[in-house]
Amino acid sequence: MTPRAPAAAPVRRRTYWRTLLALAVPAAAVWLARHHWAVLESGAGRLAVADHGWLLVGATAVTATWVCSALAQQGAVTRGLPAGRLVATQFAASAANQVLPAGVGAGAVNLRFLMRCGLPAAGAATAYAVKATAQAVVRVVLIAALALACPGVLRLPQAAAGPLLLAVAGALALLLAAVRLWPRGRRAAAAVLRDVRAVHARPHRAAALWGGSLAFVVLHAVALIAVTQAVALPLPPVRVALVHLAASSAAALLPTPGGLGSLDAALAFALAAAGAPAAAAASAVLGYRLLTLWLPLLPGLLVLALLVRRRAL
Repeated sequence: MTPRAPAAAPVRRRTYWRTLLALAVPAAAVWLARHHWAVLESGAGRLAVADHGWLLVGATAVTATWVCSALAQQGAVTRGLPAGRLVATQFAASAANQVLPAGVGAGAVNLRFLMRCGLPAAGAATAYAVKATAQAVVRVVLIAALALACPGVLRLPQAAAGPLLLAVAGALALLLAAVRLWPRGRRAAAAVLRDVRAVHARPHRAAALWGGSLAFVVLHAVALIAVTQAVALPLPPVRVALVHLAASSAAALLPTPGGLGSLDAALAFALAAAGAPAAAAASAVLGYRLLTLWLPLLPGLLVLALLVRRRAL
């Protein structure tokens, strides 16, 4: 009996921390909902008279984004991943992203899941980086294409253009210096390139990576378009899609949990600048955030707690 005692203590500690995390995550969701209850109540009131058919279209598009995210993540690794747990992980990761800033929540959940599936820590980090990079490339290409289709919609204030270009140039210079001068940076870049080549050597994996990334970005824009149609916002869908892509990309530079505050302000400002009445723009933003943030938050965190409890993460 005595030799088993030392081994039992770590097991009890792990069980304690898993149980604590499983209880803390839903508690965080309840706290967030209470803290921002005015947003929820106001949004529900404004959307009560909206077209519920279009809202259902938006909710369907948001739900499909988790499947597309899972498809892109599967495309970023050569080994097969359990499909059901992969989709559940993306749902949980989207909720975790609303609690922690700058994508830390989604990154941590995905990394833990990939490591549980047998990938080493470096391989899991590379797989998540490949997926994130594919989504960023898709977003930039779509912004460029839609900006050509809708000239004059994206107007950057002249005073902000110089600092923004300097910030982008500085970030690129730091990245290049880290890759060239830091040995770990060179090794990490070599590992990423190796995994990218391995993924693209399998056409079905490359198709999943890029197709899932494209569908993920497009469906988020479709969700906003559906909400603008529901509240009769007088903007063409192509312009709304461009506004969403530009505003969400700009909001990502401000590391707030789930873009809380930054994305709301960027979307409202961009919609108003594109020609929407201020009241209608605010209603559209509230509806979009209800579909993408508030309604999935508690179920997503409960799924996260369940995955932790079942040791899938």
